[in-house]
Amino acid sequence: MVLRKRSIAPSQTQEHSRVIEAEERRVYWRRWGPYLAERAWGTVREDYSNDGEAWAYFPHDHARSRAYRWNEDGIAGISDRRQRICFALAFWNGKDTILKERIFGLDGVEGNHGEDPKEYYFYAENTPTHSYMRYAYKYPQAAFPYAELVTANRGRSKRETEFEIGDTKVFDEQRYFDISIEYAKAGSEDIVVRVTAHNRGPESARLHVLPTVWFRNTWSWFLKAEKPSLHRLRPGEATLLLEEPYYGERYVFAEGKPTLLVTENETNTERIFHTPNASPYVKDAFHARVVDGNQNATNPIEQGTKAAFWYNFELPAGGSKSIYLRISDKDLGDAWIEDLASVLELRKAEAAEFYQEAIPKRLTHEAKHLLRQVYSGMLWNKQFYHYVVEQWLNGDPSEPVPPFERIHGRNAGWRHLHNDDVVFMPDKWEYPWYAAWDTAFHCVTLALIDPAQAKEQLILLLREWYMHPNGQIPAYEWALGDTNPPVHAWAALQVYRVEKRRWGRADRKFLQRIFHKLLINFTWWVNRKDVDGNNLFEGGFLGLDNIGVFDRSKPLPMGGRLEQSDSTGWMAMYALDMFSMALELAVVDSSYEDIASKFWEHFIHIAHAMNDRGGEGVTMWNEEDGFFYDVLRLEHEVVPLKIRSLVGLIPLLAVAAPLPDQLSALTGFVQRRDWFLENRPDLTAFLGSMMLPGMGQRRLLAMVTPERLRRIAEVLFDEEEFLSPYGIRSLSKVHAKAPYVFDIQGTEHRVDYEPGESQTYLFGGNSNWRGPIWFPLNYMLIRALLTFHEFLGDDFRVECPTRSGNWLTLSQAAEEVARRLVKLFLSDAQGQRPCHGRDARFSQDPHFREFTQFHEYFHADTGEGLGAGHQTGWTALLANLFDDFDDLIEAPTRRSRAPRSQRPPA
Repeated sequence: MVLRKRSIAPSQTQEHSRVIEAEERRVYWRRWGPYLAERAWGTVREDYSNDGEAWAYFPHDHARSRAYRWNEDGIAGISDRRQRICFALAFWNGKDTILKERIFGLDGVEGNHGEDPKEYYFYAENTPTHSYMRYAYKYPQAAFPYAELVTANRGRSKRETEFEIGDTKVFDEQRYFDISIEYAKAGSEDIVVRVTAHNRGPESARLHVLPTVWFRNTWSWFLKAEKPSLHRLRPGEATLLLEEPYYGERYVFAEGKPTLLVTENETNTERIFHTPNASPYVKDAFHARVVDGNQNATNPIEQGTKAAFWYNFELPAGGSKSIYLRISDKDLGDAWIEDLASVLELRKAEAAEFYQEAIPKRLTHEAKHLLRQVYSGMLWNKQFYHYVVEQWLNGDPSEPVPPFERIHGRNAGWRHLHNDDVVFMPDKWEYPWYAAWDTAFHCVTLALIDPAQAKEQLILLLREWYMHPNGQIPAYEWALGDTNPPVHAWAALQVYRVEKRRWGRADRKFLQRIFHKLLINFTWWVNRKDVDGNNLFEGGFLGLDNIGVFDRSKPLPMGGRLEQSDSTGWMAMYALDMFSMALELAVVDSSYEDIASKFWEHFIHIAHAMNDRGGEGVTMWNEEDGFFYDVLRLEHEVVPLKIRSLVGLIPLLAVAAPLPDQLSALTGFVQRRDWFLENRPDLTAFLGSMMLPGMGQRRLLAMVTPERLRRIAEVLFDEEEFLSPYGIRSLSKVHAKAPYVFDIQGTEHRVDYEPGESQTYLFGGNSNWRGPIWFPLNYMLIRALLTFHEFLGDDFRVECPTRSGNWLTLSQAAEEVARRLVKLFLSDAQGQRPCHGRDARFSQDPHFREFTQFHEYFHADTGEGLGAGHQTGWTALLANLFDDFDDLIEAPTRRSRAPRSQRPPA
């Protein structure tokens, strides 16, 4: 095993040059990008109901007819970074009941495992400046099975799998259109578009393609808002002139002589609210014209705020056709069409060149292709996110006053929040809103190819119009006041270190800037989540949804207080991350020595509290089991909740092993440390060694001693407990035979091992932490094991797997976990990838085989991808694994484990 340490500053490709130009704001290469959501209906932002039922208030059936207030959506869509001008594709196969303008999926009630998109679409290519992008969409030639998907899933229980579009008959005999949408930037404001449709079926089939451009509706909500407009530029030409108050004039050119359709991006109030329309030309006019054949639906004078070029052609079996368009800030006249293919091919080649430098050359062809999709998917998941809570709560001047219930309802305590930015989403369909800890993980991967944007995203969530005045970071739009794990400091350190190693830049200015904001957030945690002031924390659900026996975000059904192993472990890690930042900053500013001392001591107090609550002898560590548990504190009783889950592994993440030269220059800190260790041995008995030097003369700061680490490793690497063929399970498999049961006044609360989809309704039932593999926690555990190894060295070995006789160093054990994670996405001897589960198309259909979906989490026993299907956010940490380790690819004859050693632990 070789852990990569060397600097690999990338060569100066054309895309790298554009990244630098964008970073220095010399050329606004990111003004246009994939910032359109995959779904804007069913979101909190669009919910103006009195009961907060967002899915019911704005369902999919309304999306084609109802103007959005906050964000737009579309298939393979792009927009400017303020989302004033939007472009996307619409299709019709001649059989669908509605025009296909957006990806369809089920809401939280219709889906037996929560909301979920039910289509095949893939983020195939993208670069940091979006100079080249490709999106693939598989559109059935039969009528889209809307009703079948809803009915079948509604009829299934939580214990059954989801009914997917691949389970219907619409893709049989490959009767689908394979549609590729490509974008290439000739300049920052000059975008070439190519739409290519292939008929994969055995017979000819007709396809309607409607490239659509429109303005986000910014005028209907205010009394005197300036309204943009668009119209045909010259008679007989497929060219549009867009006049937008902020940007001025923009032009859209289309080849050939398609039918131009123009309408207004305004609600069809007659259909939705049964009141007369102010204008006959409304948002769903193209549906009415193309699908219903209503010739009067669109504006005959070809002027409005939404337009489409309507192409209608027959494709023979195996045939294909391409359509070219161009979006520009200049009237290019007839010259617009001259260099389209060459621009596309040049940017495509430059994208390949960029990734050839960014992706390790030692990898196999399959692994390289996999990583290009990892990065591309993450970059496609950018979205213009708009949510101004004050306006949302109060309502708009030209609209009815919101119901009274809103004033004290959802997010009422976040009136300062003013989101109007491009943000990385977890999944632009299932989660078309940011989540604080998701964004942090995205940035750790993003730093590998674009550290400036990674830093920008981390800082954004700490800006005054995001962070609450009390210091809390917003969680997600359904409940901004919920608590996500405090991983922002950890992510900032990872980004700083990745940039320093890969790009040769130690950006202490970034570290200093984010450190001061995190001081405020750390104080919020201490003041709000340590109610008794005893250094034990009660953070709530902490993003782990259903991992506990109760809903940890609500008051406990039996009263009392839950003192959380994971919350306390997260805060110990947070203190160490702040300590590590302060050490780095103290190199150039000695005033940070005092702050380093403060966070070091805070860490010690938190760690001690986990082992001896307030001197009362109450501990979260269970010596008999060799594991940490949550502790339920009732009035006259203390009950450990003996659930073997990630909750008990998170304390491992609180570890640092600073080098001696990081400490030796900080004489003030060293003196204070030594005084504390000498005079307060009562607080340090259960911690990792801080006085004895380890490998390379390092010091160890950890929540666990090496002896306790060995105990936990026995469980962590046990294949009958946490170690799955595909990584570390979120819940021990021991609970398959021994569910945890807690009885409250005759009511049974239980936690079973559920390796796949959730079988409970906690948090909507579309997220499960009771067994599956989750990438972010796996990655953090790997990094923690590597840090322990930096101190303990090669003489400290653990048995991996447990009872195998295979004794590995901690770095080898970390590599073994990484190898199992990577195996989720690589083809086996039959050409199948575990992540695609039972969907044979990804191994049998050559037109599916090139694509990989990066799911939210994975079945612990089969590896099948579950949850959100385009979670190219935290699952993108796959790229960091390949960057961290030199060899994660299994040779065909090689066993799925690290090199064997019979040497027992020292």
